[in-house]
Amino acid sequence: MLDVLTRNWWAMAIRGIAAIIFGVLAFIWPGITLLALASLFGAYALVDGVFAIIAAAQRAGREHRWAMLLVEGIVGIAAGIITFLLPGLTAIGLVLLIAAWAIVTGFLEIVTAVRMRQVIHGEWLMVLLGALSIFFGLIIAFFPVLGAVALSWTIGSYAIAFGVLMLFLAFRLRDVHQQLHPMGGAPYIQPTP
Repeated sequence: MLDVLTRNWWAMAIRGIAAIIFGVLAFIWPGITLLALASLFGAYALVDGVFAIIAAAQRAGREHRWAMLLVEGIVGIAAGIITFLLPGLTAIGLVLLIAAWAIVTGFLEIVTAVRMRQVIHGEWLMVLLGALSIFFGLIIAFFPVLGAVALSWTIGSYAIAFGVLMLFLAFRLRDVHQQLHPMGGAPYIQPTP
């Protein structure tokens, strides 16, 4: 696990940069951040529903699962229409989904840090990332009806803080990778006398 994390330190750095960019955009366009997320979900649900109905029509009479596909398609189209008619309700649903995601992600980051504490120095950064994610998730879960601007700023602040910490962790992992692999990619094996 250590080798995978240290070898791919650059992917963590890219995640950090992307989080910072997303956070800055949430500050620049706070009013449309949540509505854009809701609209993307609505478009996805609508398209997915249409394709599920097409698949159901093609399988009708030949397979037992065609009725489930039809129901899935109808539900998808209904979710898409509701999203476009009531984007605020969808935004609240997405906010609660984001809260759940942040809490679960934070918990998993802390578990990973505890498992890696014997192997990597600076695991406290991963614990801090996890705690930040859980804290963010709990705030959003308890106050889902905050104004779109305040919520966008909260999401933006979280994304920027997460991105900065992710960059710190990425560069720590890069240092560990260079210590473990001083010759580049392969592990350094000291010659025997």
